[in-house]
Order: sequence, then C-alpha cells, then structure tokens
Amino acid sequence: MAKYEHLPIYKQAMELTVFIETVVRGFPRYHKYALGTRLREKSWEIIGLIVKANNTPVKQRRPLLLNLRDGIEELNVALTVAREVKAFQNFNSYRHAARMGVDLSRQSEGWLKGAAAASSPESYPASKGTGP
Repeated sequence: MAKYEHLPIYKQAMELTVFIETVVRGFPRYHKYALGTRLREKSWEIIGLIVKANNTPVKQRRPLLLNLRDGIEELNVALTVAREVKAFQNFNSYRHAARMGVDLSRQSEGWLKGAAAASSPESYPASKGTGP
C-alpha cells in the first residue's frame, strides 16, 4: 500500500476536513444536521478518494481523479450554500474554508493533468532503432 501522508493534497484535504468538523459545531441547529452533515461527509469522501487514487497505478488513476474533482466541486458548492443561508458564524470561517476548497481544486486539477500525461501514448519515449 502506497504512502499518502506526504501528499500536499492529502494534507490540505485533512486540514479542510478538520476545519469543517470544527466549524459545523457552530452551525445553527437547523443547518447543523442537514447542511453540516453534507459538508462533513463530502470532506471525508474527498480524503478517501485521495487515498484510493494514490494507491492505484498511475495509468488507472484518471477515473478516480475525475471523481475527486467532482467531489471537491460539490463541496465548494455546499460551502457556498452554507454561506448563503448564513450557517457560518462569521464570514472569515467561510472565507477560510472556501480558500482551502479552491486550493484543493487546483491541486486535483494538477494531479489530473499529470495522470493524463502519464497515461497518454505521447508521454512514452519512442523506441530507438525501429525504423523501416
């Protein structure tokens, strides 16, 4: 099993998950159990996808990384909804979570591009001496 604790995207996702766990405690009761649960579950799902993608061979990561990208986008939308319904106790909490969500998006896009390059035939070195 590959190590994943060293990955910057894992560290960022873990930091965001811990922050969400903390901030949801301060949500009003009405939002804590619906919207808060959605945020918590989605952040945990993202960590799971990062671990799975890291443990998958490079050439087979693309579907998992696409799911990761979609999951992060869903989390960012849920954060925006939480802001709109004023679930956050203050705007700074939302801003911090949103920045971490954007950072995760950027890192997942980079990982996805890297995986696409690694699995494309153009990325393989041309064999030498196999001319006509």
